[in-house]
Amino acid sequence: MTWLEPTAAGLGVLCLFFLIRQSMWAWPVGIAMTSLYALIFFDVRLYSDFGLQLIFCVLQAYGWWFWLSHRDKAEADSQAPVIWLGLRKLLPWLAVGAVGALILGLVMDRFTDADLPYWDAMTTSFSLVAQFMLARKYLENWLVWIGVDVVAIGVYAYKGLLLTSGLYALFLVMCIWGFWQWRRDSRAEPEAAPAQ
Repeated sequence: MTWLEPTAAGLGVLCLFFLIRQSMWAWPVGIAMTSLYALIFFDVRLYSDFGLQLIFCVLQAYGWWFWLSHRDKAEADSQAPVIWLGLRKLLPWLAVGAVGALILGLVMDRFTDADLPYWDAMTTSFSLVAQFMLARKYLENWLVWIGVDVVAIGVYAYKGLLLTSGLYALFLVMCIWGFWQWRRDSRAEPEAAPAQ
């Protein structure tokens, strides 16, 4: 499995770069990356992360479809717009992440031999929230990803996945860049953004 982690990490950096640039290439690269990470996480018994990668494959396809279907078809190189949620609309997303983390952590703790079940569940639940928000082009997805990355760096370092931990440190920096870039590219303030 030694070749899998560096390959998946490289695809992860490329995927995130494409996402920051709002390029459609992010989605096929993301599908390849999540497939490799599913194998890696199953091998080290991080079952929540394993399941997360399988769901990410589906969410990658959804994001690809959403971005394509919500762009201005009259303009060849147009993109779906970035949407600001604002704090009031962000709070329910965070609540879903917290409840999901608690439920998944309890299940993993009681019914599996998972290591770090609650921390693993936290990164899983909030990653699902962030990924769906990313697919819908909600600006605040980057803030949720920043929180996930901070926790993931510690979890993966503890599990001896040092390359992946380093990758998440790079992801953290790239997510800060992504938030700044998407905010600059967005057309509306949170109060004026249309609901999607």
